[in-house]
Amino acid sequence: MNWSLFENILAVDSTSGVERNLAEFLEKKIPELSADCAGGDPCSARRFEVGDGTLNLLFSWGCAGDEIPEVCLCTHLDTVPPYLPPKFARINAGDCLPDGSAAGTDDLLVTGRGSNDAKGQVFSMLTACLELQKERTAGSWGLLLLAGEETGSFGARAFTKTGIQGSWVIVGEPTGNRMVSASKGTKSFRIIIRGKACHSGYPELGKSAVMLFNDFVNRLGAKDFPNDPILGATTWNIGCLTSGNPQNILSPELSFRLYFRTTFETDSIVASLPEEWKTEFPDIEVEAFGGDTPMKYDVLPGYETVPVSFGSDTPRLTEFRHRAMCGPGSIFVAHTAREFVLGSQLELARDQYKSMIKYILNR
Repeated sequence: MNWSLFENILAVDSTSGVERNLAEFLEKKIPELSADCAGGDPCSARRFEVGDGTLNLLFSWGCAGDEIPEVCLCTHLDTVPPYLPPKFARINAGDCLPDGSAAGTDDLLVTGRGSNDAKGQVFSMLTACLELQKERTAGSWGLLLLAGEETGSFGARAFTKTGIQGSWVIVGEPTGNRMVSASKGTKSFRIIIRGKACHSGYPELGKSAVMLFNDFVNRLGAKDFPNDPILGATTWNIGCLTSGNPQNILSPELSFRLYFRTTFETDSIVASLPEEWKTEFPDIEVEAFGGDTPMKYDVLPGYETVPVSFGSDTPRLTEFRHRAMCGPGSIFVAHTAREFVLGSQLELARDQYKSMIKYILNR
């Protein structure tokens, strides 16, 4: 594999909001690589402005004009901040990896922001596409690169709004090179709890929004959500917690965001919770932001499968009849300072993407 190309991709800061940097680099670089590839016809490139200053790109092989390839490999251009520069190091079997595990074989260790999520996917997918061109593979395939996945799938939403319809999309995320069988949904709420301020020496004269919040969290924690046979437990997290009262005054107001990972068993239950909360807590205000519903994915024979709890662009790509997900790396180091990927994982991903495309084209 062209490791210097991967290093160049990683060297471009494409943290959310500035991912156009990487889009413009690849918009020029990929057609050059395809033109230099000794094989079939080079790729065509199309750009789509998202509308927020970012850019989606579609590279197609074996297509005429504005046709959509039969199979699109797809991943995202943006990475979570902060930017971490790439480092490449040869390691030996048994060496300690950034997550504390031991390397199974001699390998190439690549660290830096995006190495695992999702520039490793960009690199392995691009390599697969170019090798299929070199092998003069019959049929059409493509590489769809989307902006804004980490901040709300804005690139995927914008691409879907173009009305372009396709047959297959295989989305790249760090799944350990296993095909995803199903993913959890999401539900997000902004909640304001109102109390009554008073001198903290005389709490009987007021009502603390903090104590009401404590009661709210305890009741939510005690709620028995049914376990899903495919996706397991429903989980939730609280963020953006704010209560600006001084320490000697009871809090008159507290606000926070509540974010659920839902299952097939609980998605509708969670969506209906605001009515329950308003009955139990008269001083509560709830704003629902919606989210994705849990979904099942297309899987191909011969690959290990796994359900996942993280979100992706996949639920937003509704104009594709078949949606799959698979990619190198581990979700457990994504978005962390320990982010890394192994060269062997990227090579396996390249081979799997090629096999998936050939299987779909030939069946």
